[in-house]
Amino acid sequence: MFRLLAKHLLSWLALATACMALTDQTPRDEKLPAPAAAPTPAASPAKKDAGPAAPVANANATAAARIVTDGKARVMVIEVREVIDSPVLYVLRRGLKEAEEKKINVVVLDMETPGGVAGTALEMMEALDKFSGHTITYINTEAISAGAFIAAATDEIWFAPKGVIGAAAAVSGDGQDIPETMRLKINSFLRAKIRALTEAHPYRGQVLSAMIDKDYELKIDGKILKPKGELLSLTATEAMTAYGDPPQVLLAAGVAADVDDLLTQKFGKANFESERLEVTWSERLAQWLNMIKPILLSLGMLALFIEFKTPGFGMFGIAGIVLLAIVFLSSYVAGLSGHEPMLLFALGLVLVIAELIFFPGLVLPALTGLVLMLGSLVWAMADLWPNEPISVTWSSDVLVAPIMNLAFGLLLTALFAVALVKFIPRGWFWDKLVLSSSIGAAAQISGVSAEQAAHINTFVGRRALVTTPLRPFGQIEIDGRRYEASVSVGSVERGAAVIVTKRTDFGIEVEPAPDGAPGADGAAQNQHPGGPEGAA
Repeated sequence: MFRLLAKHLLSWLALATACMALTDQTPRDEKLPAPAAAPTPAASPAKKDAGPAAPVANANATAAARIVTDGKARVMVIEVREVIDSPVLYVLRRGLKEAEEKKINVVVLDMETPGGVAGTALEMMEALDKFSGHTITYINTEAISAGAFIAAATDEIWFAPKGVIGAAAAVSGDGQDIPETMRLKINSFLRAKIRALTEAHPYRGQVLSAMIDKDYELKIDGKILKPKGELLSLTATEAMTAYGDPPQVLLAAGVAADVDDLLTQKFGKANFESERLEVTWSERLAQWLNMIKPILLSLGMLALFIEFKTPGFGMFGIAGIVLLAIVFLSSYVAGLSGHEPMLLFALGLVLVIAELIFFPGLVLPALTGLVLMLGSLVWAMADLWPNEPISVTWSSDVLVAPIMNLAFGLLLTALFAVALVKFIPRGWFWDKLVLSSSIGAAAQISGVSAEQAAHINTFVGRRALVTTPLRPFGQIEIDGRRYEASVSVGSVERGAAVIVTKRTDFGIEVEPAPDGAPGADGAAQNQHPGGPEGAA
């Protein structure tokens, strides 16, 4: 019985994962594109007598001393370009995890973006917060809207001489103002998120609040830097201005001509080793495929569902495996997982197939395989980081959402399976699938035509001879013809007698005859002189 249960659970798993893929879509916040007209930058206040150079230089020297190990800092440069959306998130997440694995202690974001999706920007901020090393944003020309959020989540913000940051108000996807209630909710959430990630910087939270909320008044040292009614934008010079006693720069850690100049100023000319994260055309293709991953996953698991419901291995099985391989590859490129979940899923699939074909009734291989397959799907959806402590890796924040999505998908599977069998119209495709793949396969062996399919219903209750071992699928002989069949429990060896119990939508089902020997009802009487192999 367990073998049959494992077979059906495997089929349900296929459909569950497809349903899960369609329901596991994290809603995104509103778009934050660059505004049509740049807001008025804050007027540059009079500089303090001490100027910003001294505090900036001292802070950079202290930070550099902490970062440099074995005489040199190891740096990875990650480009953040174009509109902030999922592909940019995938590149950043993969780069940060690769830096962790390589023991790289500094990551520099080479940023030039007009804005993008607020939800994606928040995910990028959280990814930066998980990185154990030092993070720097280099604003190469502009960091507008969502780019300003991402820059605020890094340890330092450097500017190109003509760099600009700001104008981060939430607007709708077409650039229009959003309703007041929604705007207040978004601004409240963003301010809380920014405060949590910028507590170590005295002015950064205030500056970002002035950039996202036109009703926020930015006032430092008694001077109004941004009045109500407009959004704040800062140039490199304005961001370098120092305030307070002792003086602290408003936002910037320095100004550099390019990334190499930044690293030279911070660490010294010979005190760093840098590498740039390369994004190949194949990775860009995989990023695009990841955007349609629910469709690919649904098609792949549906193909495997059909394959497991039909005897043998053919086109549907190959298509399902290829589509699943693409899905796991796109998850790897998205930075959610490495190769391990795909290997774990493959191992589980091998164990289940081994149980169904070679060790029917053994229980342990199929049970282990199902656990591995379910675990690999959860692993692939969880955002796990290299070198993360076990207590963090297995925390509820990381695993509960993937597990709940999988459980919900299994529930939908039962409903979808019932609908598939009972309510889907029996059209041309269904008839071809059931008759040609399951019953009609016998026609290729012994000449059974589609018109004779109805005659198979009369076989229920008759005895038949097993011509190839049923483990659980094989062939039986009735009235001198061979048919594809399966046994629901255990296995039956060649030459034994079986009783036809029913014709299902996907084939003939049999069970061992009570006496275990061939009887006189068709099969035994039609044996050929050469034994079972002599059948046509």
